[in-house]
Amino acid sequence: MNTNFPQLTNIRDAAFTQALQHKIDSKTKPLGSLGRLEALALQLGEILGTASPELKEPQLVVFAGDHGLVRRGVSAFPSDVSWQMVENFLAGGAAVSVFSRANQIALTVVDCGVNHDFLAGWPAGAERPGLRVCKVPGGEQGTADTSEQAAMTAQQCQQALQNGIDLVKTLPGNALLLGEMGIGNTSAASLLLARLAGLDIELCTGAGTGLDAEAVQRKTAILREVLARHPQAQAPLDALAALGGFEIATMVGAVLQAAHERRVIVVDGFIASSAVLVAHALQPLVLQACVFAHRSGERGHEFMLQYLGAQALLDLGLRLGEGSGAALAWPLLQAACAMLREMASFEAAGVSEKDAEKVSDPVESV
Repeated sequence: MNTNFPQLTNIRDAAFTQALQHKIDSKTKPLGSLGRLEALALQLGEILGTASPELKEPQLVVFAGDHGLVRRGVSAFPSDVSWQMVENFLAGGAAVSVFSRANQIALTVVDCGVNHDFLAGWPAGAERPGLRVCKVPGGEQGTADTSEQAAMTAQQCQQALQNGIDLVKTLPGNALLLGEMGIGNTSAASLLLARLAGLDIELCTGAGTGLDAEAVQRKTAILREVLARHPQAQAPLDALAALGGFEIATMVGAVLQAAHERRVIVVDGFIASSAVLVAHALQPLVLQACVFAHRSGERGHEFMLQYLGAQALLDLGLRLGEGSGAALAWPLLQAACAMLREMASFEAAGVSEKDAEKVSDPVESV
């Protein structure tokens, strides 16, 4: 499958990175005492290309879609919950709605293939606040049952990718936070992880929306059957078309475009990371722009992070999705940027630096 997705270049410049690291090391603190916040500050400076990074107009986008595989009983909830939760997002009542408001993050929901008409009853041509409709022709009700056929055609997959690319081009700001909604999409993420990382599906499959141990075993068996049905889907986009979801495919396009534009990409949990997994298979340099918000309680996420060589900022046992973890991690990114911009250096503050000739235990504060 061929598609014209944005090409990425290496954003790292050795001289700039060295200067940025020197700026961090010169702050009024013991060397390395802010731990991983220092590495985060370095990454944000590299992505935005400045030693004084400022995050502007953050956009949290919830990509939503339905999955035909749900008919096989892989989820504890019915497909109708997808559209009902989208309405909850639009009404401002979901967890991600609350967290976004608390952190002053703009929230947009994208209908990538939910089996519902969110504009029914609205005047022709009207736009609902906070909603974008980016359905793929033929996929208006969601993907096909991937235990019987490919989730989507190659053409539909390409269109979903393009929808994600085009969407990001319209968004303001320099930070994209990834969220998703779609009953059954932990199954799609598990399938993509198993196929692209070469892992056994049992390692990749978890409880999703709250399945018990016996139901997880049934889910695993169904997903093993799906993988056996699509042995030819090995290349990234072929695997995405056969095994993925419209919301994941649209998110892949969005990730590629955001990385191309050198936006900071804040990756939520398991499903959002599966979109990055596909994007990474297409363009490995995409990881330069990605900050992984948290390690999900969903079983496969730990293996996915390991495969990508990524370390998440938070580990709170979250497995809600929606972009909730991305919104919760946002203050850490703001703090890292503020540290770079505003924290004084030893020289500027008139504070004596550590005596290089003396050897002592590190201290926690000066």
